[in-house]
Amino acid sequence: MKLILTQQVSGLGAPGDVVEVKDGYGRNYLVPRGFAIQWSKGAEKQITVIKKARAAREIATLEQAKEIADSLKGLKVVVKAQSGKSGRLFGAVTAGDIADAVKTAGGPDLDKRRIEIDHPIKTTGAHRVTVRLHPEISGTVSLNVA
Repeated sequence: MKLILTQQVSGLGAPGDVVEVKDGYGRNYLVPRGFAIQWSKGAEKQITVIKKARAAREIATLEQAKEIADSLKGLKVVVKAQSGKSGRLFGAVTAGDIADAVKTAGGPDLDKRRIEIDHPIKTTGAHRVTVRLHPEISGTVSLNVA
């Protein structure tokens, strides 16, 4: 199945890329969640629009990505959430919560789609989260859930 990606998909590609995937993966996962659209000659024209939007959000250079990664290392990020007595949260900390907390801590404005959370953050305490800044560079954010 030939698809055009509309969002970043780890291990597959970036928005605007034309990819070939198995039928079930495309039909049951990528298309219903809005990660991709069906490829056609008419949809091929949308690739330029998707790539322009991606370029506007993209971190321009490798040096800029390195600077942002360095600024994230020394940043103290605190996310406040409601929890029970045992330290377990009511819900989980999302990528949007982390992006907002980084911005309020004085860090760069991050796109929540670039934040990769390996496992759901459902407890208070210290956690580490990866941020994909550039295809070659990713930074880590140390956050404290209080």
